[in-house]
Order: sequence, then structure tokens, then C-alpha cells
Amino acid sequence: MTRRVTGSAVLAAVALATALCACSSTQTSSAPSTHQSNPPTAAAQGSAGLKQWPAQVYSPYFETWISSSSLPSLASQSGAHYFDLGFLQAESAGSCTLTWDGSQSADSPSYQSAIGQLKQQGGNVAPTFGGESAGNSGTEIADSCSDVSAIAADYEAVINNYHVTRLDMDVELNALNDSAGIERRNKAIAMTQAWAASHGYPLQIQYTLPVEPSGLQPNALAVLQNAVQAGVKVSLVNLMTFDYYDLPAGVGMGSAAADAATSVNRQLATVYPKESRQELYAMEGITFLPGIDDNPSKTEVTQLSDARQILTFARDHSLGLLSIWAIQRDNGSCPGSIDSNSCSGIPQDSWAFSHLVESFTS
Repeated sequence: MTRRVTGSAVLAAVALATALCACSSTQTSSAPSTHQSNPPTAAAQGSAGLKQWPAQVYSPYFETWISSSSLPSLASQSGAHYFDLGFLQAESAGSCTLTWDGSQSADSPSYQSAIGQLKQQGGNVAPTFGGESAGNSGTEIADSCSDVSAIAADYEAVINNYHVTRLDMDVELNALNDSAGIERRNKAIAMTQAWAASHGYPLQIQYTLPVEPSGLQPNALAVLQNAVQAGVKVSLVNLMTFDYYDLPAGVGMGSAAADAATSVNRQLATVYPKESRQELYAMEGITFLPGIDDNPSKTEVTQLSDARQILTFARDHSLGLLSIWAIQRDNGSCPGSIDSNSCSGIPQDSWAFSHLVESFTS
């Protein structure tokens, strides 16, 4: 996961927004795909399998490629019971076959078992599509696969395999400027939502996007604008509040995250003009990165004090989501390390960030 934005990307985003507007003016929302099968029933999965997520929830990211990590075990240790699982992507560029991290089967029995155990503990998961690697390599499923119905079938298969009620779309890097992929993704989501609604199946769609303290850049905002044009109901807009790179040294990461959420609230008002400011804040989420992010200058460090500031802002504005990248980083075993997958790089007790933020779940 990254959220780096460059000047050239902003210029590309202006062209993208124009292209998406032109495309959407000639296309209509897709009807539900006829090949899709029935969703799992409550009788088959139990009430916990089909329950809606809390209105406010702490849901850290879980790095699926770390084979030593046990989802139920981490939940018990950290106190977090809801997770965003990253990442689902095509097995190779041009493929319509969905995998975990390009290597594991998308219908992994081990994940079915782990997710089932987590639900028995009262938790749930949101499978995450995309991420940094997929966004850079063309393996985000909507960038890779040219068949909208096949993409919708991939979404449906994940829902059926893991009996989930929330999907997360993490759109980063080149995927933010792939106008065809953005069109396909939103059309496939609209198809999947229509299928779910026709069966009375609860389904939430979360978009995870890069942000600056000044708000979403044009390409990220265009993703949401196109979603509206495609008839997609977006439940949450999750902001990646780290890896800014171009902010002054010693930036306060808590203040920067609050500024980003405030700026995005104003932008969402232009996308969803019928929603109140309070309703738009409820659509927002903040994901922060405990400790040192991947800026080599080490000027962007999120401390527990920043997390407290973010938590206070989220409570005061009734945000819908708080998250961290990632749960496996929530320990202090590698002081000074930059953007490690397995530790924060700062001195801290294990699960210090999770224990602080877990109370956000309503």
C-alpha cells in the first residue's frame, strides 16, 4: 500500500477526468449479469456470516502474503476483530483469474477456515482488491481483465466463498490513471450491487484512495465521480493518510490526517450534493501507518500521540472507519526501520496502536 502523488500524476489525472466524463456520457449503467449465482443464505452461514458491519469500526489491514500470520490469533492478541485483507489481484497482467497477491488461490480453504473462526469470535473481514503492487503492475483485476462480466463474477465469487458483506477497492499508482479500468471496475461493481440487491443480500463498497492534507487529487476524485455516473453506491471513502513525501519536515501526522478528512468532506459535497456534512463524514475513513512510513527522509512518523489525535477527530466527526497499515506492524521490534512489513520502526509496546483505537468500534 502506498499513496504517493507526483506532479506528472496530477497532470495525467486532468486528462483522465476528461476521458471518464466523455466515456460516461455515452454509456449507461449495466444490468445485473445473468451468469451470476445465488448468494449464500443466512441459514447456510449463520447470522454472524451475513451481519452488517458496525456504523463505526476499527478495521486494520492484514497482510495476506505473510504466511506466518494467523488471522484469529492476531485478533485475540491485538483486540481487533474486523480486518481488511490485502490484496486480491489478477495472477498476471491481462488475466481475469483472481488470486491473493498473485500467488494464492482466491478461494483459499485456509482463508475460509480463518475467516470462519474470526466470525465465531464476533468479527468480520473486507477483502481488498488492488493495492500498491497491483496498481503498479497492471494486475488490479479491473485493469487486467477487459470483460466487465468476468470482473463482476470475480467479485461475486469472493462474496460467495467468504460470505462477506463489504468489499474494499484500493486504487493506487497507475490504476488511478487507467480510465478503461476505472470504467470497468465501476460497471462491474454496479452489476454486483444489483445482483446482491435482487437477492436481499447486504453489500457495502469501500474505496481506499491516496490523499493530501488538501484533499483528493483530481485522478482519485474522478474515480468517485465515475462511480456515481455508473450507479455505484459507495459506502465508505477510506483515506490513506501517509507517504505524503512533499510535506515540510516534521509534519504532524495527526493534524495532516484531520486536515485531509476535512478537505475531502468538502469535496464529497460536490460528488454527493444531497448528503449533509454529517452524512458525508460518516462515509469517510482514515487509514494511518503506525511509526515510520517509506519516506526515506524519515520526516513522516506517526506516533501514538498522532493516533490519539486521529481517534479524537474520528469520534468528534462520527467517521465510519479507522484503520492502520497494517496489523503486523503494530509492535516495536525494529527501531529505526523504514516502512517494514512486520514492525513500526518506533519504540512501542506490542498492539499499542490497536489497543488505543479498538474502542472506536461501536
